[in-house]
Amino acid sequence: MKVSFHTPVLLKEVVDSLNVRPGRTYVDGTVGGGGHAFEILKESDPGGMLIGIDVDSDAIRASRDRLKEFGKRAFLIQDNFSNLRSVLDDLHVERVDGILFDLGVSSHQLTSQSRGFSFSSTAPLDMRMNQSAERSAYDLVNDLSEQQLAKIIREYGEEVRARRVARAIVVRRKVTPIRTTSELAQLIADVTRHQARRGKIHPATKTFQALRIAVNDELTRLHDSINTGVDMLQSGGRFAIISFHSLEDRIVKNMFRTFEKGCICPRDFPVCTCGQEKKVRVLTKKPITPKAGELAVNPRARSAKLRTAERI
Repeated sequence: MKVSFHTPVLLKEVVDSLNVRPGRTYVDGTVGGGGHAFEILKESDPGGMLIGIDVDSDAIRASRDRLKEFGKRAFLIQDNFSNLRSVLDDLHVERVDGILFDLGVSSHQLTSQSRGFSFSSTAPLDMRMNQSAERSAYDLVNDLSEQQLAKIIREYGEEVRARRVARAIVVRRKVTPIRTTSELAQLIADVTRHQARRGKIHPATKTFQALRIAVNDELTRLHDSINTGVDMLQSGGRFAIISFHSLEDRIVKNMFRTFEKGCICPRDFPVCTCGQEKKVRVLTKKPITPKAGELAVNPRARSAKLRTAERI
């Protein structure tokens, strides 16, 4: 069955930020349905190579179909972008000219009833981007302690009612396991209805975000992947990252700034003892966001922020 992935966000801005040129090698670490990858391959013709990575097997199948016209110029690999170094080693690629991470959840993942990313319809509590992974949202919701759940919901969802939500989950699961997205969403809505404001996001939104991040270990993988990616860039290579919530954007911004700063020794030290060297030049002092025209066509792009750094 053919699956549909989301319209690529900030498409022109990504290609421009990466400074895509013919004959160069690029990595799309979250290839999804191949939307960004298609434009990168088109702009890098003749001779450009695209290495597309995605942990989701559905994404690899969709991008393989989308990019088939480029033949051997497109290498598609099911893996996590946190394994970027080993992926490039297996392909005997030492350095690349550009890396893209699009950290958004795809439309296919959101709308597929078997994936459990959304509470807009009843689905099993899953949220695994890699469906062969052992731990799902069901496991977290029904196995973790109240303290552990509250910590995840507070830190990854930035939910001020984390303790209240965690307590309600623990009380409910003593009666019966919480199995579906709609059960969990309704439970959260019931316990927070007096605090939730009309016209704002659904009261379950932040908890669902937190569980998805925890299930897929997204923030740790992002941190590690930025470290690796910077080291895998050629001098002059570009690293572009699209984030969709404040936790991701904060990591990207702070890590790019750290790599740009280099030495972190106190100012009164006569010589550097930390050994950290400046590695990048940040090209986006403020993130690039979608213009009104794009938002009119693709409202899901509204929270997207693009930051780019160049290897020196």
